[in-house]
Amino acid sequence: MKFFKEFKEFAVKGNMMEIAIGVIIGAAFNKVVDSLVKEVLMPPLSMMTDGVKMENRKVVLREAISKGEEVIQAEVAIGYGKLLESGIDFLIIAFTVFMIVKLMHSLRKKADDPKDATVPTPKNIELLSKIHELMEKQVKLMEKQ
Repeated sequence: MKFFKEFKEFAVKGNMMEIAIGVIIGAAFNKVVDSLVKEVLMPPLSMMTDGVKMENRKVVLREAISKGEEVIQAEVAIGYGKLLESGIDFLIIAFTVFMIVKLMHSLRKKADDPKDATVPTPKNIELLSKIHELMEKQVKLMEKQ
């Protein structure tokens, strides 16, 4: 019973909910990026390569051997087209995540600045700022003695 109680406390905490929401939004965002790459970016690249779809691009190491309609030996090839598409997906997602983290970092910096009157400063930052000011005054007083 203790295990279930601990799990319930863990699952109900805010961090768990934030992670779940992040995963759901991330999955939806992945579909958008996948569509962007396959439907918007790849067709022009395909046109530049005489209409060959990028996902079908490959380097053939050994041609298939067939006798009539029967395939005796299958083709051996390195398919780099899907890797290229996945790489572009990754770059778009990485850039977007970088921009979001950068924005969040700048907002956090702004919120942590006790001198910025436009953003309400959290109580712990205000207290630390006051303690810091008092310590500086104390050091100045001790230097005078």
